[in-house]
Amino acid sequence: MPEGDTVHRAAAALRSALLGQRVEHFEARRVQGLLPRVGSTVEAVEAHGKHLEITFDDGIVLHTHLRMSGSWHLYRPQERWRKRPEEARVVLQTDAWLAVCFSAPTVEVYRQADRRRHPGLGSLGPDLCLPTADLIECVERMARFSSLHEPVAEVLLDQRVACGVGNVYKSEVLWACQLDPRTPIEYVDEPRRLELLETAGRLLRANLATVGRSTLPGGGLAVYGRAGKPCRRCHTTVEVFRQGRHARLTYWCPGCQVDLAAAARRPVTARHA
Repeated sequence: MPEGDTVHRAAAALRSALLGQRVEHFEARRVQGLLPRVGSTVEAVEAHGKHLEITFDDGIVLHTHLRMSGSWHLYRPQERWRKRPEEARVVLQTDAWLAVCFSAPTVEVYRQADRRRHPGLGSLGPDLCLPTADLIECVERMARFSSLHEPVAEVLLDQRVACGVGNVYKSEVLWACQLDPRTPIEYVDEPRRLELLETAGRLLRANLATVGRSTLPGGGLAVYGRAGKPCRRCHTTVEVFRQGRHARLTYWCPGCQVDLAAAARRPVTARHA
């Protein structure tokens, strides 16, 4: 699944190519409703977490969610596409560029005034890719949208809490904060919840301008994709397991990531004078 930084980079590229440009051709397979008209102008290109919106001056908004399979490509006219034409869900052509969205499961259009009533976008939390994201609101949303027994890793992925964290950053943030991904959210106090969100925002924003994702000062990833290799902090072997309703892979270090629930259950040994 694309992370928030990937979608923000795609939006930046599309914005650079399309903003203020006249639509010469538009097609969107299997999309119902009003489409942007030929002759309209691209007014805005924005990323909201993992959602990407293109707004046209006729009041129409194109919304895509790439999920696991989707991607946006930019081509010059007559340039050969890197994917098959039948995989294209959206083709937006201006005088200088073709913007093509391939294989996105979610492609829809709606009027600009209806955005807040959209069932997905209406409940999105603050976007951690933005330095202005309200982290206090995110902490409050953790309590509002999460079951007390829900693992902290699943809470980080909930876009109603905060936008932008995907499977890679989930594992990396929990490693950076030395927290076991299976810890129920009820055992994570507010200061630590804030630390998780601050760390997620910092890592996401550090990768907005780069293609090769890195979460460490010297480059590379701490745990994601490193099962069987030594932890970069304590040298314990990194492990991986499937977690949550969608059975996503979670990478973690059993040596230095603490299970706060297990720690709370551990008996306190009395000290003798």
